[in-house]
Amino acid sequence: MNRTMYSELRSLTGAGRAAGAKLGTRNPRCIESRPVRQTGRIVSVDALRGFAMFWIIGGDGAMVSLDQILRDKGPGMSAIGGFLSLQFVHNEWEGVRFYDVIFPLFIFITGISAALSLPGLAEREGRIGAHISVLRRSLLLFGLGLVVNGGASHNWPDIRLLGVLQRIALCYLFASLLFLNVGLRGLVAALIALLAGYWALMTFMPIPDTGAGSFAPDANLANWLDAHYLPGRLFDDTRDPEGLLSTLPAIGTCLLGIFAGMLLRNARASGEQKTVWLIGAGVILVAAGHLWAIQFPIIKAIWTSSYVLVTGGYAAILLGVTYQIIDLWEFRRWSIVFIWIGANAILLYCISLVLGFDTFALRFVGGDIADFFDRGVAQGTGRLLAHATALVFAIFLARFLYRRKIFLRV
Repeated sequence: MNRTMYSELRSLTGAGRAAGAKLGTRNPRCIESRPVRQTGRIVSVDALRGFAMFWIIGGDGAMVSLDQILRDKGPGMSAIGGFLSLQFVHNEWEGVRFYDVIFPLFIFITGISAALSLPGLAEREGRIGAHISVLRRSLLLFGLGLVVNGGASHNWPDIRLLGVLQRIALCYLFASLLFLNVGLRGLVAALIALLAGYWALMTFMPIPDTGAGSFAPDANLANWLDAHYLPGRLFDDTRDPEGLLSTLPAIGTCLLGIFAGMLLRNARASGEQKTVWLIGAGVILVAAGHLWAIQFPIIKAIWTSSYVLVTGGYAAILLGVTYQIIDLWEFRRWSIVFIWIGANAILLYCISLVLGFDTFALRFVGGDIADFFDRGVAQGTGRLLAHATALVFAIFLARFLYRRKIFLRV
């Protein structure tokens, strides 16, 4: 990639200026990096991005493996292992667990990054230039998602058009365009229209052989539209969790991040006031989401409006807590690993999917080594060792890239 493409990919990950760690003095070719005290960069955003990616690239597997290790170790330990394991796998359909919050948290952070970076981009390049840059970033991220999904390695129609990176790209595109063209009232109206409109379509629009108002798998409007109108291969054969209609409320998740970013940019509010607003708003969103779930269940696979409110609320609470600890109290040393990961989150995600940190780790701690730990310590220890080793590799790679100021700015 040339320098222009690198520069224009910057705001989605916010990589390149993540601060809190000691930086080198060399001038990299594609980097502009300054300490946080000079730029006023909000380090908690980078750390929270890395926190989300930490679980995706191996932290989840390590926690799940604890279930097997703690099983049959007494009722208390077995219960702890079972609880942790349950929290790090997605709900089969209805409900929300910790792992169900990770993807919307990343989209929420994408919205924050857009709100923090786009005003400066518009000032430097003008409104037209900002629009072109947003479109170019979105297209590049969407294309990267196609490659991660397999690209042209399959024949049509076995190519999956939508996916995680594609959803992030679409959410960033439409949320950014709204941010650049409408004010606060317009953004609020857009959020209400997206969430209420999606609810109305899912509740009142009938589908053949089922009717209206069903939210069951393969019996709801979102799944029906994907099965009949989404080209290419679907993730679950008959439906896709990153499908067509469910992208609309996902844009709402990004808009919630836009609002958080606007609050963080507000010079009239003190840092403590921002913390209170973020945590307070998060609590209200979680409560409102659970209340709405009485009629419109919390379902990640179709990204229901109640799911947007609940996960957006948890994201706001996490941001408020980390903002207070990292940016206001300046207690940052504990978060440096997350900052390293957050600086190259998309790159690490792509490596994890295409090459696999776990696959690489098994070359060092698999086979007889894993069997030795399973027999000598407890069943599942070998699996835990593999995931832990994979995380170590990922962290050292993130540290290496960060220290040398090498960033994939997507």
